[in-house]
Amino acid sequence: MKFVEPIRDRKKIDVMKKLLASHPRDQLLFIMGINSALRVSDLLELTFRDVIDEAGECLEHIRLKETKTGKYNKIAIPKGVKKAIRQYSTLVYKGDLSHYLFQSRKGDNQPINRKTAWAIIQQAAKDAGIRDNIGAHSLRKTWAYHSYKAGTDILIIQDMLNHSSAAITLRYIGITQDEKDRAILSLDL
Repeated sequence: MKFVEPIRDRKKIDVMKKLLASHPRDQLLFIMGINSALRVSDLLELTFRDVIDEAGECLEHIRLKETKTGKYNKIAIPKGVKKAIRQYSTLVYKGDLSHYLFQSRKGDNQPINRKTAWAIIQQAAKDAGIRDNIGAHSLRKTWAYHSYKAGTDILIIQDMLNHSSAAITLRYIGITQDEKDRAILSLDL
C-alpha cells in the first residue's frame, strides 16, 4: 500500500466537493471523511441510525465502536456535515435506519468497499489537479492536518487518532522539515 498525503490546499478541497456534487453519496463520504477523525473502514460501516434519528433529524454526535481498535468513540457532527447529511438523506433515505449510509449501488444494502472509496477519492483528487498521492486514508489525514493548522493542540489530535505519541501524529499529518525550520526561524528571539 502506498503512503498517502493529506489534502493540504483548501481550494482543492472545495474543488473536490464540487466535482463530487453530482454523486451525493460520494460527496457525503468526502465531506464526512475530511471533517472527522474516522478511518474509512469506520465511515463505510455507518448506517443512517448513526447520523439521524427516527424523525430524520441529524444527531449531534456519531457514536461507534472503532473497527481497528475496538474503542468506543464519540465524534461531534459539525454544521456543514449536518447540512450534507440532510441533503443526502432527502434524496436516498427510505425510512430504514439500519441501511448503510454509503450503500453499494448493487442494491443489496451493503456498504461500498474500501477499494471503491479509494477509487472515488483518488479520481476526484486527480480531477481537481492534485498531484500528491491521495486515497481514502487521505480523508482522515486531511482532517488531522487542517485541525493542526487551525491551532488544535497536537495532543487532542493524537488522542482523536489513537496515536501513541505526538511525534507519530506530526509525521502522520506530514509536518515537513521546512515547516519545522519555519517554526524555529520565525521566532528569532
